[in-house]
Amino acid sequence: MQVTRIIAIRHGETAWNVDTRLQGHLDIGLNTKGAWQAGQVARALAGEAVQAIYTSDLQRAWHTANAIAQTTEAPMVASRDLRERCFGSFEGKTYVELEAQWPDDALRWRKREPDWAPPGGESLLALRQRISRTLAVMAQQHLGGQIVLVAHGGVLDVLYRLATGQELQAPRTWHLGNAAINRLLWTTESLTLVGWGDTRHLEEATLDESSV
Repeated sequence: MQVTRIIAIRHGETAWNVDTRLQGHLDIGLNTKGAWQAGQVARALAGEAVQAIYTSDLQRAWHTANAIAQTTEAPMVASRDLRERCFGSFEGKTYVELEAQWPDDALRWRKREPDWAPPGGESLLALRQRISRTLAVMAQQHLGGQIVLVAHGGVLDVLYRLATGQELQAPRTWHLGNAAINRLLWTTESLTLVGWGDTRHLEEATLDESSV
Protein backbone atom coordinates (compact mmCIF):
# COMPACT_ATOMS: atom_id res chain seq x y z
CA MET A 1 0.00 0.00 0.00
CA GLN A 2 1.34 3.40 -0.97
CA VAL A 3 1.79 5.99 1.73
CA THR A 4 2.33 9.74 1.85
CA ARG A 5 4.94 10.90 4.33
CA ILE A 6 3.95 14.08 6.13
CA ILE A 7 6.09 16.57 8.01
CA ALA A 8 3.77 18.72 10.10
CA ILE A 9 5.09 22.02 11.46
CA ARG A 10 3.46 24.55 13.74
CA HIS A 11 4.35 28.13 12.77
CA GLY A 12 7.09 30.02 14.60
CA GLU A 13 6.34 32.01 17.73
CA THR A 14 4.26 35.18 17.74
CA ALA A 15 3.89 37.91 20.34
CA TRP A 16 0.38 36.63 21.00
CA ASN A 17 1.70 33.15 21.77
CA VAL A 18 3.83 34.74 24.47
CA ASP A 19 0.86 36.72 25.80
CA THR A 20 -1.43 33.60 25.81
CA ARG A 21 -3.79 35.54 23.55
CA LEU A 22 -6.04 33.53 21.22
CA GLN A 23 -5.22 34.20 17.58
CA GLY A 24 -7.64 31.99 15.70
CA HIS A 25 -8.18 33.47 12.23
CA LEU A 26 -6.62 36.82 13.13
CA ASP A 27 -3.55 37.40 10.97
CA ILE A 28 -0.70 37.83 13.46
CA GLY A 29 2.91 37.85 12.24
CA LEU A 30 5.99 36.13 13.68
CA ASN A 31 8.00 37.84 16.38
CA THR A 32 11.81 37.93 16.29
CA LYS A 33 12.13 34.53 17.93
CA GLY A 34 9.51 33.09 15.59
CA ALA A 35 11.40 34.29 12.51
CA TRP A 36 14.55 32.67 13.91
CA GLN A 37 12.65 29.43 14.56
CA ALA A 38 11.41 29.45 10.97
CA GLY A 39 14.98 29.73 9.75
CA GLN A 40 16.10 26.90 12.02
CA VAL A 41 13.41 24.47 10.92
CA ALA A 42 14.10 25.39 7.31
CA ARG A 43 17.75 24.48 7.74
CA ALA A 44 16.82 21.24 9.49
CA LEU A 45 14.66 20.20 6.52
CA ALA A 46 17.11 21.32 3.83
CA GLY A 47 18.10 17.75 2.95
CA GLU A 48 14.55 16.40 2.77
CA ALA A 49 12.91 15.38 -0.51
CA VAL A 50 9.68 17.38 -0.44
CA GLN A 51 7.14 17.37 -3.25
CA ALA A 52 5.04 20.25 -1.96
CA ILE A 53 4.54 22.54 1.02
CA TYR A 54 0.94 23.17 2.05
CA THR A 55 0.45 26.08 4.41
CA SER A 56 -2.25 28.02 6.16
CA ASP A 57 -2.73 31.35 4.40
CA LEU A 58 -2.26 33.26 7.68
CA GLN A 59 1.08 35.07 7.66
CA ARG A 60 2.55 33.39 10.75
CA ALA A 61 2.30 30.04 8.98
CA TRP A 62 3.00 31.37 5.49
CA HIS A 63 6.29 33.00 6.51
CA THR A 64 7.37 29.81 8.28
CA ALA A 65 6.51 27.79 5.17
CA ASN A 66 8.30 30.26 2.92
CA ALA A 67 11.53 29.76 4.87
CA ILE A 68 11.19 25.99 4.33
CA ALA A 69 10.50 26.55 0.64
CA GLN A 70 13.76 28.47 0.33
CA THR A 71 15.85 25.50 1.54
CA THR A 72 13.86 22.61 0.03
CA GLU A 73 12.94 24.37 -3.24
CA ALA A 74 9.50 22.78 -2.99
CA PRO A 75 6.45 24.64 -4.32
CA MET A 76 4.13 26.28 -1.80
CA VAL A 77 0.34 26.10 -1.77
CA ALA A 78 -1.60 28.34 0.65
CA SER A 79 -4.96 27.13 1.91
CA ARG A 80 -7.63 28.60 4.19
CA ASP A 81 -8.50 25.03 5.14
CA LEU A 82 -5.28 24.77 7.17
CA ARG A 83 -6.13 27.78 9.32
CA GLU A 84 -6.32 27.61 13.09
CA ARG A 85 -9.65 26.88 14.73
CA CYS A 86 -11.92 29.89 14.45
CA PHE A 87 -12.51 31.21 17.97
CA GLY A 88 -15.09 33.86 17.04
CA SER A 89 -15.50 36.45 19.80
CA PHE A 90 -12.74 34.74 21.82
CA GLU A 91 -10.12 35.91 19.31
CA GLY A 92 -7.77 38.59 20.58
CA LYS A 93 -8.50 37.76 24.23
CA THR A 94 -6.06 36.35 26.77
CA TYR A 95 -6.92 33.31 28.86
CA VAL A 96 -7.41 35.58 31.89
CA GLU A 97 -9.75 37.88 29.95
CA LEU A 98 -11.82 34.90 28.78
CA GLU A 99 -12.27 33.72 32.35
CA ALA A 100 -13.40 37.18 33.41
CA GLN A 101 -15.74 37.97 30.50
CA TRP A 102 -17.22 34.56 29.63
CA PRO A 103 -16.70 32.25 32.63
CA ASP A 104 -19.30 29.69 31.52
CA ASP A 105 -18.03 29.53 27.95
CA ALA A 106 -14.44 29.50 29.16
CA LEU A 107 -15.23 26.44 31.28
CA ARG A 108 -16.75 24.62 28.31
CA TRP A 109 -13.68 25.51 26.24
CA ARG A 110 -11.32 24.19 28.94
CA LYS A 111 -13.37 20.99 29.22
CA ARG A 112 -12.99 20.51 25.44
CA GLU A 113 -16.68 19.89 24.79
CA PRO A 114 -16.61 18.54 21.21
CA ASP A 115 -19.83 20.12 19.94
CA TRP A 116 -19.45 23.47 21.70
CA ALA A 117 -18.23 26.49 19.75
CA PRO A 118 -17.20 29.95 20.95
CA PRO A 119 -19.73 32.63 19.94
CA GLY A 120 -19.27 32.98 16.18
CA GLY A 121 -16.55 30.32 16.18
CA GLU A 122 -15.90 26.68 15.32
CA SER A 123 -16.45 23.53 17.38
CA LEU A 124 -13.78 20.87 17.86
CA LEU A 125 -15.92 18.46 15.84
CA ALA A 126 -16.05 20.91 12.94
CA LEU A 127 -12.30 21.51 13.18
CA ARG A 128 -11.53 17.78 13.12
CA GLN A 129 -13.79 17.27 10.12
CA ARG A 130 -12.14 20.15 8.27
CA ILE A 131 -8.59 18.97 8.94
CA SER A 132 -9.30 15.31 8.21
CA ARG A 133 -10.90 16.22 4.88
CA THR A 134 -8.14 18.66 3.94
CA LEU A 135 -5.37 16.22 4.83
CA ALA A 136 -6.93 13.50 2.68
CA VAL A 137 -7.23 15.77 -0.35
CA MET A 138 -3.63 16.96 -0.07
CA ALA A 139 -2.00 13.63 0.80
CA GLN A 140 -3.86 11.74 -1.94
CA GLN A 141 -2.01 13.82 -4.53
CA HIS A 142 1.42 12.68 -3.31
CA LEU A 143 1.23 8.93 -2.74
CA GLY A 144 4.76 7.56 -2.51
CA GLY A 145 6.16 11.00 -1.76
CA GLN A 146 6.54 13.48 1.09
CA ILE A 147 4.83 16.77 1.82
CA VAL A 148 5.16 19.46 4.47
CA LEU A 149 2.13 20.93 6.24
CA VAL A 150 2.64 24.24 8.04
CA ALA A 151 -0.26 25.21 10.25
CA HIS A 152 -1.28 26.01 13.82
CA GLY A 153 -1.46 24.50 17.29
CA GLY A 154 -5.09 23.45 17.00
CA VAL A 155 -4.45 21.82 13.63
CA LEU A 156 -1.42 19.93 14.93
CA ASP A 157 -3.45 18.79 17.94
CA VAL A 158 -6.09 17.32 15.62
CA LEU A 159 -3.43 15.52 13.56
CA TYR A 160 -1.97 13.95 16.70
CA ARG A 161 -5.41 12.81 17.86
CA LEU A 162 -6.29 11.38 14.45
CA ALA A 163 -3.00 9.46 14.33
CA THR A 164 -3.21 8.07 17.86
CA GLY A 165 -6.94 7.56 18.32
CA GLN A 166 -7.19 10.11 21.11
CA GLU A 167 -10.68 11.48 21.68
CA LEU A 168 -11.31 15.20 21.30
CA GLN A 169 -12.03 15.52 25.02
CA ALA A 170 -8.89 13.66 26.14
CA PRO A 171 -6.48 15.89 28.09
CA ARG A 172 -3.48 16.88 26.01
CA THR A 173 -0.28 15.18 27.16
CA TRP A 174 1.79 15.96 24.06
CA HIS A 175 3.62 19.14 23.12
CA LEU A 176 2.68 21.48 20.28
CA GLY A 177 5.91 23.44 20.14
CA ASN A 178 6.45 26.28 17.70
CA ALA A 179 8.56 25.08 14.75
CA ALA A 180 8.93 21.53 16.13
CA ILE A 181 9.18 18.76 13.53
CA ASN A 182 6.40 16.15 13.58
CA ARG A 183 6.20 13.16 11.23
CA LEU A 184 3.23 11.05 10.15
CA LEU A 185 2.29 8.49 7.52
CA TRP A 186 -0.99 8.77 5.62
CA THR A 187 -2.79 6.06 3.65
CA THR A 188 -6.33 5.95 2.36
CA GLU A 189 -7.18 3.86 5.43
CA SER A 190 -5.22 5.41 8.30
CA LEU A 191 -2.94 8.10 9.70
CA THR A 192 0.04 6.89 11.73
CA LEU A 193 2.40 8.72 14.05
CA VAL A 194 6.09 8.29 13.24
CA GLY A 195 7.75 10.94 15.42
CA TRP A 196 6.57 13.95 17.39
CA GLY A 197 7.99 17.14 18.87
CA ASP A 198 11.55 17.04 17.51
CA THR A 199 13.15 20.33 18.62
CA ARG A 200 16.84 19.47 18.29
CA HIS A 201 17.21 22.09 15.57
CA LEU A 202 16.01 24.71 18.04
CA GLU A 203 18.37 23.59 20.81
CA GLU A 204 21.61 23.38 18.87
CA ALA A 205 21.91 27.07 18.16
CA THR A 206 21.48 30.26 20.17
CA LEU A 207 19.19 33.05 19.09
CA ASP A 208 21.13 36.18 18.27
CA GLU A 209 20.81 39.06 15.85
CA SER A 210 22.99 37.39 13.23
CA SER A 211 20.79 34.29 13.06
CA VAL A 212 17.48 35.91 12.08
